[in-house]
Amino acid sequence: MPAELCEDHVLIADTKEASQVHNRGWFGTPQPGGSLRLELVEALFLVESGRLEVLSGGKEVGFEPLMKRALALQAGFEIRYLVYADLKRRGFTVKPFLPQPPDFSVYERGAIPSRARSKYHVMALSERASFDLEELRRTAERAGSVGKGLMLALVDEEGDLTYYELDFLEPKGVMQGGLPQSKGRAVVLEERVLVFDKELAEALRRSHYGRPAGKALQLSLLEAVFIEESGILELQAARTGQPVSRAGLLKKAHSSQPDFDLRLRAYRDLRRRGLVVRTGFKYGTHFRLYDTDPDNSHARFLLHAVPKGYISTWPEVSRAVRLAHGVRKEMLLARVASKDDIVYLKLGRSRP
Repeated sequence: MPAELCEDHVLIADTKEASQVHNRGWFGTPQPGGSLRLELVEALFLVESGRLEVLSGGKEVGFEPLMKRALALQAGFEIRYLVYADLKRRGFTVKPFLPQPPDFSVYERGAIPSRARSKYHVMALSERASFDLEELRRTAERAGSVGKGLMLALVDEEGDLTYYELDFLEPKGVMQGGLPQSKGRAVVLEERVLVFDKELAEALRRSHYGRPAGKALQLSLLEAVFIEESGILELQAARTGQPVSRAGLLKKAHSSQPDFDLRLRAYRDLRRRGLVVRTGFKYGTHFRLYDTDPDNSHARFLLHAVPKGYISTWPEVSRAVRLAHGVRKEMLLARVASKDDIVYLKLGRSRP
C-alpha cells in the first residue's frame, strides 16, 4: 500500500487505502478529506511488517533509509521504536503521544480508540538513561490526572524490554496504638539506646519499638529520637551517667548517619500512618514496613527515602525492584521534600 514521505510523517492520500490501514490496527490519524497521517514510528512498523510502501519523489524509501530519516529527526527514536513494535506485536492498540512525554497511549487489546479510553501512558527509556524521580513523578501525575497508569518500558543494550508500573500510593497500617505515657530511664550508647525501665520497655515493645537486649529494650537512634520527641525518655550517657539532651542525641545521630534527617521525616510520617517501621538494611533499603502486626505477618513493603530532585541509575533501581519482588514485597520510594511534603511512589515489574 503506497504512501508519501513528508518532512516528519508519512501520508496515505487515497481515502480507501487510508481507511483500510486505519481500521486494521488503528494506525495513524485521519485527516480532513479522508487521508491518513502516520507518524514515523507507525510507518516504520508497517514497512517492516510488509504492509506499507513509502515513496519519496516516486522512489521507494525502504526500512533502512526510513529508519535513518527518523533517527536524524527524533532523538531517542530507536528506543521508542523498539517499545512501539513490542507493544504492537503483543496485540495492543498503541497511539503515539504528542507532544512527549509520555511516548505512547496504550489501549486494551481489541479496543477501538474512538470508543474506549487508553489504559496506560508509556514512557520508552534506555537502561542508560538516568532515573530522574522528579520527571517520572510529574509524568505519573499527568497520567493519573486523566485516569491512566504510567508504564515505563526499559530497553537494555541487547534490545530486550522490561516493563515497570509507577503508581502513587498512600501507605496505611492498622497499628494505631500511641506511645506510652509513663517516663523511663534510657542509656545512650554510640549507635543505639537501651531502655532499662521495665514498665516502659514492655510498653514500647507492645507498640513494636525496639528489640530485647538482655534485660533492656534496644532502640535504634532513629526510634530513640522519635520516641524522645514525646518526652517519655530520660536519657543518660552510658559512660558518665550525665543527662543527654535532645540536641545531644540528634548530634550523635547526625555524626554517624548523614541522611538521618531525611529518614527521620519519613519515619515520623510512616509511624503516624499506622505502619510498623523496621530497618531494611538486609535488603539494601532504609526500611521494611508492616501494615499489620509484625509478630504474625511479613513485611509488605520495602522503602527507600530519597530527597527532592533524586537522580539514580536504572540498573540500581532494577536491582532494588528485583530484590523486593524476590522476597514477595513491594518497592516504595518516599520522595521527601519537607516534613509535610512526602510523596510515596510504588515501582513494580509489569507484564503487559
